[in-house]
Amino acid sequence: MTQQTESVARDQIDAIVVEPMSSPADAQAFKKLNEEWIVELFSLEPADSVKLNNPEREIIAKGGQVLLARDGDDIVGCVALVSEGNGVFELSKMAVTRARRGRGVGRTILQEAIDYARREGAVALFLGSSTKLADAVHLYESIGFVHVPSDQIGPMPYERADVFMRYELA
Repeated sequence: MTQQTESVARDQIDAIVVEPMSSPADAQAFKKLNEEWIVELFSLEPADSVKLNNPEREIIAKGGQVLLARDGDDIVGCVALVSEGNGVFELSKMAVTRARRGRGVGRTILQEAIDYARREGAVALFLGSSTKLADAVHLYESIGFVHVPSDQIGPMPYERADVFMRYELA
């Protein structure tokens, strides 16, 4: 990558704003972004549909949050923090639009999710992922998530989950 290309890439990431979901249109974008990658690689499971069809009721009203990454008027990524109680959140439903993958958007979203959890007094994050999502797993590892046995994060409602990770905030 040339110095000029690196500078353009940094400017693109600097233009990304990550903020909480705030409208029905935001909820639809969250659903669409997630359905795209899930259907492409797996199949929608009942637990997906519950959270994606009503994130306000199923995530936010239960003490969690949906964060959206915006580049101007375009929503280019998202992540959900699902409250499990006792200062623990599940990091869930992270997605980046195909056109923006590999450009640092996922890292930006993930760091914002960690910062949000810290501000909320969280002590830990956990996630379930898949070996089919090698780039995502590598991103989580590079931020500091560590692999744990599935029984250390509680029941995971997704058949596709075969990677389990935790990130200690305290």
